[in-house]
Amino acid sequence: MVVLTVLVGLAVLAAFAALHWYAWRRLVRDTTAGPGPARRAGTVVFVAGPLLMFGALVAERSGAPFLLQRVLAWPGFMWLAVSLYLLLALLVGELVRPLLRRWAQGDTRRESVPEPVPVPAADVTPDAPSVPEPEPEPAPEPEPAPEPVRAAPAPSRRLFVSRVVGGTAAAVAAGTVGYGTYGVLRGPKVKRVTVPLAKLPRGAHGFRIAVVSDIHLGPILGRGFSQRVVDTVNATQPDLIAVVGDLVDGSVEDLGPAAAPLAGLRAKHGAYFVTGNHEYFSGAEQWVDHVRELGLRPLRNARTELPGFDLAGVDDVAGEDEGKGPDFAKALGDRDRSRASVLLAHQPVVIHDAVEHGVDLQLSGHTHGGQLWPGNLVADLANPTLAGLERYGDTQLYVTRGAGAWGPPVRVGAPSDITVVELASRQA
Repeated sequence: MVVLTVLVGLAVLAAFAALHWYAWRRLVRDTTAGPGPARRAGTVVFVAGPLLMFGALVAERSGAPFLLQRVLAWPGFMWLAVSLYLLLALLVGELVRPLLRRWAQGDTRRESVPEPVPVPAADVTPDAPSVPEPEPEPAPEPEPAPEPVRAAPAPSRRLFVSRVVGGTAAAVAAGTVGYGTYGVLRGPKVKRVTVPLAKLPRGAHGFRIAVVSDIHLGPILGRGFSQRVVDTVNATQPDLIAVVGDLVDGSVEDLGPAAAPLAGLRAKHGAYFVTGNHEYFSGAEQWVDHVRELGLRPLRNARTELPGFDLAGVDDVAGEDEGKGPDFAKALGDRDRSRASVLLAHQPVVIHDAVEHGVDLQLSGHTHGGQLWPGNLVADLANPTLAGLERYGDTQLYVTRGAGAWGPPVRVGAPSDITVVELASRQA
């Protein structure tokens, strides 16, 4: 098993190196006329970028000093996003490259055809007597001609095409990542969804739950971002707030100040919290205690009765390695199934356990909606629902795309959201 893991890791590294070599060749070697400062600078970028990226990943996972994490996070994680879209843009450029070469070749041929020079007809009068021409005066000594100014040689057709394709790819990648970063840093937008529940009594009709997931406070997203999330949630005036995991990427010691604004969450029936997989990378027990101090109520394989329905929560499946995984029997086993039930569970993959235990609605996050297109294609394969509302038997599953971002603070094709789920009674 260890040998297989090592071989897979080496294969991934080899593929990663090959893709970076391809991008370097197209963006640096092919766009420069020869060795020089421009090529050296481009090579430094393509060597430093991956090193910073791996450094940021290792620093976060190993619990390196928080200052080091912050120094590495921005350039390292941003390189991950930029290199992805550089590669995709260059691959599209391969389709355009032959057309540009053909156009440039045709344009060069048109310019090389000389314009015909009209030859003036001889001005000869047949019968006119010939008059001897006077002796020409001696011409003055010509002044020495100035040295001709040599024009810089035009770049070759291949170099011209490489610069056009490479420059366009770089501009597309920078624009895509820039817009995706702006979308994250400005904060999540509010999404509203109405979910009818057959067992919900008329008195609970219109009950609003603000679902918040995947805030990912860390070396990039800090206190200012969490304050924007709190302000957005409170502005919706929910009846209940559900924080469904992946709140942080780091320890309480490092990120306690960043999480402090969560104490300002306000809802009639309070705020609840369940663990996500990233809490188990960051010290889940300490974070559970800390969010309790901030005024959130952790639901760790537990249930509480609210007016009109039962609210339950389970630990994330990542906790199984620590003996703290989801326990559906404990959270839901002895409840009155004639009452409507809402389950908070970070990962959508536990939906089949929710169906088995008669849950009416499961609220989840985890997927980020894919976060970086075309990552949604991979995330869709790994999760029963990527984002939005779907039905599994008698159980409905709603998955939010999350409020923040993991790794690069960039989202492309998967905008962040805080979802207000409004429960509807069929009896109303």
